[in-house]
Amino acid sequence: MPSPNLTKGAERHPEKRRNEDRPQPRRPDWLRVKAPQAGAFTETKKLMRELDLVTVCEEAACPNIGECWSQKHATMMILGSICTRACAFCNVATGKPDQLDPHEPDNVALAVARLGLQHVVITSVDRDDLSDGGADHFARTIKAIRIASPVTTIEILTPDFLRKPGAVEVVAAARPDVFNHNMETVERLYKPIRPGARYAHSLEVLRQVKALDPTIFTKSGIMVGLGESDEEVYQMMDHLRAADVDFMTIGQYLQPTPKHAAVDRFVTPEQFTAYAETGKKKGFLMMASTPLTRSSYHADADFAQLRAQRLSQLSSTSDSQKSAHDNA
Repeated sequence: MPSPNLTKGAERHPEKRRNEDRPQPRRPDWLRVKAPQAGAFTETKKLMRELDLVTVCEEAACPNIGECWSQKHATMMILGSICTRACAFCNVATGKPDQLDPHEPDNVALAVARLGLQHVVITSVDRDDLSDGGADHFARTIKAIRIASPVTTIEILTPDFLRKPGAVEVVAAARPDVFNHNMETVERLYKPIRPGARYAHSLEVLRQVKALDPTIFTKSGIMVGLGESDEEVYQMMDHLRAADVDFMTIGQYLQPTPKHAAVDRFVTPEQFTAYAETGKKKGFLMMASTPLTRSSYHADADFAQLRAQRLSQLSSTSDSQKSAHDNA
């Protein structure tokens, strides 16, 4: 069965072994977080181990794990703990992937029910070795959660399913409430930062989901501090809006090890606020843009706001149409 990958350094990222060490600059005060506390944090960790589940919170070394797990919020990572890609920013282990655990969808659903989650985020490693990229496993997990915890809303954060025809359709047909696929960085930096992916294809995944089912919220996120310019961030916003993406997240890139891509800059909280304001003007229903923003950070509260924003938008559209009809 898949289990958390606790290896470190070169053992965890053999493809980065020959990389030169890159300096890890001291983090500014606004990026400092509290250490995890006992209580709910320990209970959440215990449940993940009991059910042999992997979390991206641990695998990606998320800085928000203390806060989230103390609230019994954990982002579960399906399809194993080893990724078939080797992105320059990512702390998830790479190498020969695990065999699929047929019980994983039911175990994820059981964890969701036992944690009493109103909203859950399910992500995965890339599985280029599977004929469908893991699409059916995503669909089975969504269906299992619907049965075990019908009141829970479901957000998925998927790989790009590159060269996996029909995979996006399979996942969309399972009707998650939110379909998230992260762009990760700007187009110019794809080759050095995300070499196994294609910028245009990732945009197409998001466009395709909305075309297949307009009721599904679409979401995407990037990290800043990898060498992009603010102008490139704003250009990406335009590309995402052209794909009818509802929600964009922007957070600070933090270098996992000296072998990973270097931090180019620490973006100030004020600039993150500027990103959010610009994104709203460009038409996103929601923007989450802070130094510590991650795809699933505060996802439950964000989903409630996202749904409220859509209802408000639909109400405004209906009122405008009624007014135009009355004046005709």
